[in-house]
Amino acid sequence: MRRFLVATAGLVRREIVRFLRERTRVFGALVQPVLFWAMFGAGLRSSFRPPVGSGEVGYAEYLFPGTVVLILLFTAIFSTISLIEDRREGFLQGVLVAPIPRAGVVFGKIFGGTILALLQGMLVLACGPLVGVRLSARTVGLSLAILASLALALAALSFCIAWRMESTQGFHAIMTVFLMPLWLLSGAFFPAAGGPVWLGRVMSCNPLTYGVAAFRHALYPADAALRQGIPSAALSVGVTLLFGAATVIAALLLARQRADGTGR
Repeated sequence: MRRFLVATAGLVRREIVRFLRERTRVFGALVQPVLFWAMFGAGLRSSFRPPVGSGEVGYAEYLFPGTVVLILLFTAIFSTISLIEDRREGFLQGVLVAPIPRAGVVFGKIFGGTILALLQGMLVLACGPLVGVRLSARTVGLSLAILASLALALAALSFCIAWRMESTQGFHAIMTVFLMPLWLLSGAFFPAAGGPVWLGRVMSCNPLTYGVAAFRHALYPADAALRQGIPSAALSVGVTLLFGAATVIAALLLARQRADGTGR
Protein backbone atom coordinates (compact mmCIF):
# COMPACT_ATOMS: atom_id res chain seq x y z
CA MET A 1 0.00 0.00 0.00
CA ARG A 2 2.84 2.41 0.83
CA ARG A 3 4.47 1.79 -2.55
CA PHE A 4 1.12 2.27 -4.25
CA LEU A 5 0.53 5.62 -2.54
CA VAL A 6 4.07 6.85 -3.19
CA ALA A 7 3.90 5.88 -6.87
CA THR A 8 0.47 7.43 -7.33
CA ALA A 9 1.41 10.68 -5.60
CA GLY A 10 4.67 10.95 -7.53
CA LEU A 11 3.01 10.49 -10.90
CA VAL A 12 0.20 12.90 -10.02
CA ARG A 13 2.76 15.54 -9.08
CA ARG A 14 4.66 14.88 -12.32
CA GLU A 15 1.49 15.34 -14.39
CA ILE A 16 0.65 18.64 -12.71
CA VAL A 17 4.20 20.05 -12.98
CA ARG A 18 4.49 18.89 -16.57
CA PHE A 19 1.18 20.48 -17.47
CA LEU A 20 2.01 23.84 -15.88
CA ARG A 21 5.39 23.97 -17.62
CA GLU A 22 3.82 23.44 -21.05
CA ARG A 23 1.93 26.67 -21.58
CA THR A 24 0.58 25.55 -24.94
CA ARG A 25 -1.31 22.72 -23.21
CA VAL A 26 -2.81 25.17 -20.74
CA PHE A 27 -3.83 27.44 -23.60
CA GLY A 28 -5.29 24.66 -25.73
CA ALA A 29 -7.21 22.95 -22.93
CA LEU A 30 -8.73 26.12 -21.48
CA VAL A 31 -8.90 28.85 -24.12
CA GLN A 32 -10.11 26.78 -27.07
CA PRO A 33 -13.37 25.60 -25.43
CA VAL A 34 -14.03 29.13 -24.13
CA LEU A 35 -13.59 30.56 -27.63
CA PHE A 36 -15.80 27.77 -28.93
CA TRP A 37 -18.46 28.76 -26.39
CA ALA A 38 -18.20 32.47 -27.18
CA MET A 39 -18.37 32.11 -30.96
CA PHE A 40 -21.14 29.52 -31.12
CA GLY A 41 -23.05 31.22 -28.31
CA ALA A 42 -23.10 34.46 -30.27
CA GLY A 43 -23.60 32.94 -33.72
CA LEU A 44 -26.47 30.59 -32.86
CA ARG A 45 -28.22 32.80 -30.31
CA SER A 46 -30.92 34.07 -32.65
CA SER A 47 -31.77 30.65 -34.11
CA PHE A 48 -31.74 28.65 -30.87
CA ARG A 49 -35.00 27.28 -29.53
CA PRO A 50 -34.82 26.26 -25.87
CA PRO A 51 -35.93 22.69 -25.17
CA VAL A 52 -38.43 24.04 -22.64
CA GLY A 53 -40.03 26.29 -25.22
CA SER A 54 -40.17 29.31 -22.91
CA GLY A 55 -37.58 31.37 -24.75
CA GLU A 56 -35.97 32.42 -21.46
CA VAL A 57 -32.78 30.40 -21.95
CA GLY A 58 -30.21 31.89 -24.29
CA TYR A 59 -27.88 29.68 -26.25
CA ALA A 60 -24.81 30.92 -24.40
CA GLU A 61 -26.38 29.78 -21.12
CA TYR A 62 -27.53 26.48 -22.62
CA LEU A 63 -24.05 25.78 -24.02
CA PHE A 64 -22.28 26.77 -20.79
CA PRO A 65 -22.51 23.35 -19.04
CA GLY A 66 -21.36 21.67 -22.23
CA THR A 67 -18.39 24.01 -22.45
CA VAL A 68 -17.27 23.06 -18.95
CA VAL A 69 -17.56 19.37 -19.87
CA LEU A 70 -15.59 20.04 -23.07
CA ILE A 71 -12.79 21.51 -20.97
CA LEU A 72 -12.75 18.31 -18.91
CA LEU A 73 -12.55 16.29 -22.12
CA PHE A 74 -9.74 18.37 -23.61
CA THR A 75 -7.71 18.25 -20.41
CA ALA A 76 -8.17 14.48 -20.16
CA ILE A 77 -7.00 14.12 -23.76
CA PHE A 78 -3.92 16.28 -23.29
CA SER A 79 -2.98 14.62 -20.01
CA THR A 80 -3.15 11.06 -21.31
CA ILE A 81 -1.60 11.71 -24.70
CA SER A 82 1.65 12.14 -22.76
CA LEU A 83 1.43 8.39 -22.15
CA ILE A 84 2.44 7.85 -25.78
CA GLU A 85 5.40 10.18 -25.37
CA ASP A 86 6.44 8.45 -22.14
CA ARG A 87 6.47 5.10 -23.94
CA ARG A 88 8.52 6.44 -26.84
CA GLU A 89 11.05 8.07 -24.50
CA GLY A 90 11.38 4.96 -22.32
CA PHE A 91 9.95 6.53 -19.16
CA LEU A 92 6.88 4.29 -19.12
CA GLN A 93 8.93 1.12 -19.45
CA GLY A 94 11.12 2.24 -16.56
CA VAL A 95 8.09 2.87 -14.36
CA LEU A 96 6.45 -0.45 -15.25
CA VAL A 97 9.50 -2.50 -14.27
CA ALA A 98 9.90 -0.63 -10.98
CA PRO A 99 8.88 -2.51 -7.78
CA ILE A 100 5.54 -0.72 -7.50
CA PRO A 101 2.00 -1.95 -8.12
CA ARG A 102 0.79 -1.50 -11.68
CA ALA A 103 -2.35 0.14 -10.31
CA GLY A 104 -0.18 2.98 -8.97
CA VAL A 105 0.84 3.85 -12.52
CA VAL A 106 -2.77 3.81 -13.71
CA PHE A 107 -4.15 5.90 -10.87
CA GLY A 108 -1.21 8.29 -11.04
CA LYS A 109 -2.00 9.15 -14.65
CA ILE A 110 -5.76 9.17 -14.17
CA PHE A 111 -5.79 11.19 -10.95
CA GLY A 112 -3.32 13.68 -12.41
CA GLY A 113 -5.60 14.28 -15.39
CA THR A 114 -8.67 14.41 -13.14
CA ILE A 115 -7.19 17.07 -10.87
CA LEU A 116 -6.06 19.22 -13.79
CA ALA A 117 -9.45 18.92 -15.49
CA LEU A 118 -11.34 19.75 -12.31
CA LEU A 119 -9.21 22.83 -11.59
CA GLN A 120 -9.80 24.22 -15.07
CA GLY A 121 -13.48 23.36 -14.92
CA MET A 122 -13.75 25.30 -11.66
CA LEU A 123 -12.24 28.39 -13.28
CA VAL A 124 -14.85 28.40 -16.03
CA LEU A 125 -17.66 27.48 -13.64
CA ALA A 126 -16.90 30.65 -11.72
CA CYS A 127 -17.84 32.58 -14.88
CA GLY A 128 -21.38 31.15 -14.81
CA PRO A 129 -23.03 34.33 -13.46
CA LEU A 130 -21.91 36.15 -16.63
CA VAL A 131 -24.48 34.14 -18.60
CA GLY A 132 -27.20 34.03 -15.97
CA VAL A 133 -26.21 30.91 -14.01
CA ARG A 134 -26.83 31.51 -10.31
CA LEU A 135 -24.16 29.94 -8.15
CA SER A 136 -24.68 29.11 -4.49
CA ALA A 137 -22.72 26.99 -2.05
CA ARG A 138 -25.06 24.05 -2.70
CA THR A 139 -24.92 24.48 -6.47
CA VAL A 140 -21.13 24.70 -6.51
CA GLY A 141 -20.77 21.68 -4.22
CA LEU A 142 -23.07 19.51 -6.34
CA SER A 143 -21.44 20.71 -9.55
CA LEU A 144 -17.93 19.93 -8.33
CA ALA A 145 -18.98 16.43 -7.30
CA ILE A 146 -20.45 15.77 -10.75
CA LEU A 147 -17.47 17.34 -12.53
CA ALA A 148 -15.02 15.26 -10.49
CA SER A 149 -16.86 12.07 -11.48
CA LEU A 150 -16.93 13.13 -15.12
CA ALA A 151 -13.26 14.14 -15.12
CA LEU A 152 -12.28 10.77 -13.65
CA ALA A 153 -14.34 8.88 -16.24
CA LEU A 154 -12.97 10.89 -19.17
CA ALA A 155 -9.37 10.63 -17.96
CA ALA A 156 -9.73 6.87 -17.56
CA LEU A 157 -11.36 6.55 -20.99
CA SER A 158 -8.56 8.57 -22.59
CA PHE A 159 -6.02 6.41 -20.75
CA CYS A 160 -7.55 3.28 -22.27
CA ILE A 161 -7.27 4.76 -25.75
CA ALA A 162 -3.74 6.13 -25.29
CA TRP A 163 -2.50 2.82 -23.85
CA ARG A 164 -3.25 1.13 -27.18
CA MET A 165 -1.78 3.89 -29.34
CA GLU A 166 1.79 3.97 -30.61
CA SER A 167 1.68 7.44 -32.17
CA THR A 168 0.12 10.77 -31.34
CA GLN A 169 -1.28 10.88 -34.88
CA GLY A 170 -3.33 7.78 -34.18
CA PHE A 171 -4.59 9.27 -30.94
CA HIS A 172 -5.70 12.46 -32.70
CA ALA A 173 -7.56 10.35 -35.25
CA ILE A 174 -9.44 8.57 -32.45
CA MET A 175 -10.18 11.92 -30.84
CA THR A 176 -11.69 13.22 -34.07
CA VAL A 177 -13.91 10.24 -34.84
CA PHE A 178 -14.81 9.15 -31.30
CA LEU A 179 -14.11 11.56 -28.45
CA MET A 180 -15.45 14.74 -30.07
CA PRO A 181 -18.65 13.05 -31.36
CA LEU A 182 -19.04 11.67 -27.83
CA TRP A 183 -19.34 15.28 -26.67
CA LEU A 184 -21.36 16.56 -29.62
CA LEU A 185 -24.00 13.86 -29.08
CA SER A 186 -24.26 14.38 -25.33
CA GLY A 187 -26.86 17.14 -25.31
CA ALA A 188 -24.15 19.70 -24.64
CA PHE A 189 -24.24 21.30 -28.07
CA PHE A 190 -27.93 20.88 -28.90
CA PRO A 191 -30.93 19.30 -27.15
CA ALA A 192 -32.25 15.92 -28.19
CA ALA A 193 -35.82 17.26 -28.24
CA GLY A 194 -36.94 18.12 -31.74
CA GLY A 195 -34.26 16.05 -33.44
CA PRO A 196 -34.70 12.84 -35.45
CA VAL A 197 -35.75 9.76 -33.52
CA TRP A 198 -32.62 7.82 -34.43
CA LEU A 199 -30.42 10.67 -33.19
CA GLY A 200 -32.27 10.73 -29.87
CA ARG A 201 -31.66 7.01 -29.47
CA VAL A 202 -27.96 7.43 -30.18
CA MET A 203 -27.76 10.21 -27.59
CA SER A 204 -29.59 8.06 -25.04
CA CYS A 205 -26.89 5.38 -25.45
CA ASN A 206 -24.09 7.90 -24.92
CA PRO A 207 -22.85 7.79 -21.31
CA LEU A 208 -21.67 11.40 -21.55
CA THR A 209 -25.30 12.45 -22.13
CA TYR A 210 -26.05 11.52 -18.54
CA GLY A 211 -22.97 13.31 -17.25
CA VAL A 212 -24.03 16.55 -18.94
CA ALA A 213 -27.59 16.05 -17.68
CA ALA A 214 -26.35 15.49 -14.12
CA PHE A 215 -24.36 18.71 -14.37
CA ARG A 216 -27.46 20.59 -15.54
CA HIS A 217 -29.42 19.19 -12.61
CA ALA A 218 -26.68 20.42 -10.28
CA LEU A 219 -26.69 23.91 -11.80
CA TYR A 220 -30.47 24.27 -11.73
CA PRO A 221 -31.67 22.32 -8.67
CA ALA A 222 -34.74 24.52 -8.12
CA ASP A 223 -35.76 25.23 -11.72
CA ALA A 224 -37.72 22.31 -13.15
CA ALA A 225 -38.31 24.11 -16.45
CA LEU A 226 -34.60 24.23 -17.26
CA ARG A 227 -34.30 20.50 -16.57
CA GLN A 228 -37.09 19.30 -18.84
CA GLY A 229 -36.24 16.97 -21.69
CA ILE A 230 -33.15 15.47 -20.04
CA PRO A 231 -32.73 12.25 -18.02
CA SER A 232 -33.69 12.34 -14.37
CA ALA A 233 -31.13 13.33 -11.75
CA ALA A 234 -31.00 9.87 -10.17
CA LEU A 235 -30.50 8.13 -13.53
CA SER A 236 -27.92 10.68 -14.67
CA VAL A 237 -25.83 10.40 -11.51
CA GLY A 238 -26.07 6.60 -11.51
CA VAL A 239 -24.93 6.25 -15.13
CA THR A 240 -22.12 8.77 -14.58
CA LEU A 241 -20.78 6.84 -11.60
CA LEU A 242 -21.10 3.56 -13.50
CA PHE A 243 -19.31 5.12 -16.47
CA GLY A 244 -16.43 6.19 -14.24
CA ALA A 245 -16.17 2.80 -12.54
CA ALA A 246 -16.24 0.94 -15.87
CA THR A 247 -13.51 3.08 -17.46
CA VAL A 248 -11.24 2.83 -14.40
CA ILE A 249 -11.63 -0.96 -14.30
CA ALA A 250 -10.92 -1.14 -18.04
CA ALA A 251 -7.76 0.95 -17.55
CA LEU A 252 -6.56 -1.36 -14.77
CA LEU A 253 -7.17 -4.45 -16.89
CA LEU A 254 -5.40 -2.99 -19.92
CA ALA A 255 -2.37 -2.01 -17.84
CA ARG A 256 -1.91 -5.62 -16.71
CA GLN A 257 -1.60 -7.03 -20.22
CA ARG A 258 2.04 -6.34 -21.02
CA ALA A 259 4.93 -4.81 -19.11
CA ASP A 260 6.06 -2.81 -22.13
CA GLY A 261 2.75 -0.95 -22.30
CA THR A 262 2.05 -1.82 -25.92
CA GLY A 263 -0.96 -3.97 -25.14
CA ARG A 264 0.04 -6.53 -27.77
